[in-house]
Amino acid sequence: MWVLSASGCRWLGLAGSFGVAAGGWAAGTLPVRGGGGLWQPRGSALTTAGAVLAYLGLALLVAAWWRYGVLLARGVRDGVLTTLVCWTAPLLFAPPLHSADVYSYIAQGAMVLEGHDVYGGGPSVLGPDGPGADAAASVGGHWTDTPAPYGPAFLVLAQLVVKLTGGEIVPAVLGMRLLAVGALALIVWAVRGLGGGPGGRDGALWLAALNPLLLVHVVGGMHNDGLMAGLMLAGVLLAVRGRWVLGCVLVGLAMMVKSPAAVALLFIGVMIARRDGGVRGLAKGLVLPGLVAGAVAAGATVLAGTGFGWLRTQSVAATIHTALSLSSDLGLGLGVLLGDDPDPVKGVVQKLGLLVAFGVVLALAWRSWRGALDPVLGLGFALVALVALSPMVQPWYLLWGTVVVAAAAWRSRAGQLLAVLSAALVWETAPSGHTPWYGFVLAGLVLVLGVVWMRRNPWGGPGEAAGADAVEASDRVGAR
Repeated sequence: MWVLSASGCRWLGLAGSFGVAAGGWAAGTLPVRGGGGLWQPRGSALTTAGAVLAYLGLALLVAAWWRYGVLLARGVRDGVLTTLVCWTAPLLFAPPLHSADVYSYIAQGAMVLEGHDVYGGGPSVLGPDGPGADAAASVGGHWTDTPAPYGPAFLVLAQLVVKLTGGEIVPAVLGMRLLAVGALALIVWAVRGLGGGPGGRDGALWLAALNPLLLVHVVGGMHNDGLMAGLMLAGVLLAVRGRWVLGCVLVGLAMMVKSPAAVALLFIGVMIARRDGGVRGLAKGLVLPGLVAGAVAAGATVLAGTGFGWLRTQSVAATIHTALSLSSDLGLGLGVLLGDDPDPVKGVVQKLGLLVAFGVVLALAWRSWRGALDPVLGLGFALVALVALSPMVQPWYLLWGTVVVAAAAWRSRAGQLLAVLSAALVWETAPSGHTPWYGFVLAGLVLVLGVVWMRRNPWGGPGEAAGADAVEASDRVGAR
């Protein structure tokens, strides 16, 4: 059947992307005010119809992506970049999809522009008539008074968008989407440069850039995780090519978007230590990447003029419970069983989760240094472990590690599992940004189907994957 071919998948995915975008005009995360007649609630009947259309579109997009990946894994060659353009284009002028976070970004940019302490208060400090006021009115309830957990580099970009657009909702959102598209371009460039491991670049782009989780939440929802991942992955590529100083500069900038990018410094250090060898190489790898990135972070903070408050706001998100956080769920359950106030127990379990994640990251770095694991793949695994054990987990956080694993070994069991998880987690949030119960049901159903598919059609067995990792590690690091 033509629809099951690579060309058919491209057109099926395009139809799905159009459905997601068109449904979003009625059922997306629309602003409370300031939509200019374009983005505004249009009655319950039209909203319901829009939601149905968006979900049907998402089903087509996920199905097309899944089939496309199967074809690429079988060795079919196709114009993946052309497919990416086709699937991205319908989302470019859609309202915010599946999240209201972009309104926080715009409001925080307005706070910086007006001289407010963005690390001391939330968007509620903005006046009713100033730039960013409409965005502040559309910020989700618990984020209204929450200080920004983001670095000054991102806040300066948000400030620039507000300055250029006057904080008007529609142009400001489109300005933030332009940043998201730039992040997507960075991811594409870095993934192509790293090669994707066995199976080549096309499959790597399929898992990293064509991924519906990325299209919906980075292009559609404009989450700054895409910019963090793009800068981080570009820095890793430069380090693999031997330009580790510039690579660490980019990782430092990625940290000034969101702090988890700092994990990449450890694995860049591993590359340096393996390439230079001996005690001198080890000392160089342990110290210099952190010094370079630290200098970038300090310089960016001073130049931005926002102060070093970002150092104390990194944990604010952990105060908000998310159902995808294993440590938060476990801590809450134990806390309810052990006493009237579950928060102290929950806090302890969350810290233990981070401690375990830290241990996993170190173990992966050790294996990479010993040559048993490709450092780039080790970084991908480390970021996935960090997400799994974090006190706050959102569906799009999976992209942190997924884009890195895709760039190193997309056609592996790990890549296959991350593809299944991506296809499942994209259902967790509704186009409106809420997390309805049926989102978890749909995600669970897709997860079960994906696991069955993995068992029947496994990609790259453990021996094959380990061998490929070791060879790549030697090619990337030892030969530089």
